[in-house]
Amino acid sequence: MRIVVLGAGVVGTASAWYLACAGHEVTVLDRQPEAGLETSFANGGQVSVSHAEPWANPTAPFKVLQWLGREDAPLLFRARADLGQWMWGARFLFECLPWRTRRNTEAAFALASYSRDCLRELRRETGIRYDESARGILHIYTERGLFDHAHSEVALLRARGMDVQIKSPEECIAIEPALAHAKDKLYGGAYAATDESGDAHMFTQALAALARQQGVRFRFNVSVTGIEHEGGSISRVVIDDEVGIEESVRADAYLVSLGSYSPIVLRGVGISVPIYPVKGYSITIPLDPQAQSGHRAPTVSLTDHARKIVVARLGNRLRVAGTAELAGYDTGINEVRCRALVNRCFELFPEAGDPEDALFWTGLRPSTPSNVPIIGRTRYSNLYLNTGHGTLGWTMACGAGRAIADIASGKKPEPEFCFLGTA
Repeated sequence: MRIVVLGAGVVGTASAWYLACAGHEVTVLDRQPEAGLETSFANGGQVSVSHAEPWANPTAPFKVLQWLGREDAPLLFRARADLGQWMWGARFLFECLPWRTRRNTEAAFALASYSRDCLRELRRETGIRYDESARGILHIYTERGLFDHAHSEVALLRARGMDVQIKSPEECIAIEPALAHAKDKLYGGAYAATDESGDAHMFTQALAALARQQGVRFRFNVSVTGIEHEGGSISRVVIDDEVGIEESVRADAYLVSLGSYSPIVLRGVGISVPIYPVKGYSITIPLDPQAQSGHRAPTVSLTDHARKIVVARLGNRLRVAGTAELAGYDTGINEVRCRALVNRCFELFPEAGDPEDALFWTGLRPSTPSNVPIIGRTRYSNLYLNTGHGTLGWTMACGAGRAIADIASGKKPEPEFCFLGTA
């Protein structure tokens, strides 16, 4: 089939790759000048199967109340006159019910573990490089209550077959010596040895180059203004082309992977998806030769559960990312929230570099209330979705891309996941 993919982030590009590998003729449309320049550009860098538990869990409502009014809070609900925001928030609270959290965690874990395997296979077959590290992820706990809760989380992960181990502060430092400065703050950790990390932007650009060799056509600097249908199928995508002239793009099938902007485009054909933009922040710190070679900056990726942030070593850079802000489609950088990331980074790793060299970034995560993405076929016979991956877009990209290629090719996808339009 001739398939048009809307969106060239990590999810859209991975989808294009797997669709091309399945024998389809693929064109990708994106408003940016290159692949991976929006939410995929400077995310946390973790491929984290061990972090499948969603933000929406039984502890979340109490934490949100605790964080009200704090500009540097890990989760900030910035109330707006926006019905979509309030409806999303109400559904988020519903997803915090224990049985919903269990269901959503199982779904996310199944897709995330499958995706990690797909990423490894892709790396073996293509030799793709993206400042990757397969040294695992160390979850650290600087609050007693969080560390106590970690024991039950680890038990659930181990029951699913994942190699995760509770670690003492001394064992955490043995895994990541750069944590020696923070020993007095640590209650312990949990080490997921099979998790990975890497630069999602670098990966997306490298995969786009490989996809071109497979015959995928990328059209950049084009804006999707709408999709139209005739009867039970999509008839065309309307774009403003490279010089701003309206153009129709027609194909046999269409895949929407526009992240936070998916609901806007889908609204035109009467499809409502529970996706809301949740702003995340990151800082990137260049490391000098001493910090790169010594134990000043971490080399193992970390998750700091007290502050809801992640740390990843990306070659000669240190990426620190996290926080969630519900503020609509505002992409302005809040310096207070970025400074909070800088302060926590240098609280844990005081010799990691120069705080003044930190580069600030923000992006809009396409989040569902459940943190479970929306993948599969719609009521239109030739319209597919692969969107709403929230904080796990990089983690799930390859698995979601391969699954949607299977669905478009009439095959049953492998992971135990509730795909749209499949039995």
